[in-house]
Amino acid sequence: MNEMTFHLSAFDGPLDLLLHLIARNKVSIYDIPIASILEQYLEVLHTAEAMDLDVAGDFIAMAAQLVYIKSKMLLPKPEAEEEEDPRAELVEQLLEYQRMKEMTPYFRDHLDVGRDVIAKPPEPRGERGPVEYHHQPSDLVRAARALLERAQRRTPPSAAAFRGIVGRESVPVGVKIAAILKRFLGQTRLRFTSLFEGAKSRSEVVATFLAVLELSKERRIVLEGDGEQTELTLVEDDRA
Repeated sequence: MNEMTFHLSAFDGPLDLLLHLIARNKVSIYDIPIASILEQYLEVLHTAEAMDLDVAGDFIAMAAQLVYIKSKMLLPKPEAEEEEDPRAELVEQLLEYQRMKEMTPYFRDHLDVGRDVIAKPPEPRGERGPVEYHHQPSDLVRAARALLERAQRRTPPSAAAFRGIVGRESVPVGVKIAAILKRFLGQTRLRFTSLFEGAKSRSEVVATFLAVLELSKERRIVLEGDGEQTELTLVEDDRA
């Protein structure tokens, strides 16, 4: 059995062939005479010199679609029902293909735009002599001083900058608990703010506050009042 090949050099595909037949018969694309176009379509396929199965598949599929449309148009239509024209989908395909085909020359003409364009390099500037600077020694001193100031701003601050913030020994909370209880020896109530009088560091303030919380948690003192009016009352059972 001889191998069959298929080649239609004049047409890019089945839609292209259909558009050619429609134009040759001078019929409207919206009212295609399917029977006549199908007959001519099959004649073109039969007269092709060779058959390439990969290419022929699309043409044969279109032939099958035309046969299907023809068969639907031959079937009797119920009078009560309005059916869509079987050719509608084919018409949409042809119109879309026609629009794409019309745009092909435009893209072909612009495909190589700029391909042969070479950007002109910048023109060299005129010949210049050696660069001369006219600065005084004081200008160099000012520039060096500014450079040193910028470098100092980028370096970490010295330890002296943290004096009074960090570096002090922390005050133990137990020491402050003992000090608060000692103040209750001669009285049963203390103002909350009085506990912080004479504090020498942040660490001592924090330790005092934690000592008050610890004594309250252990129910050795009772906090009463609000804000600066808060007072501490020693629980009677624990009073020494």
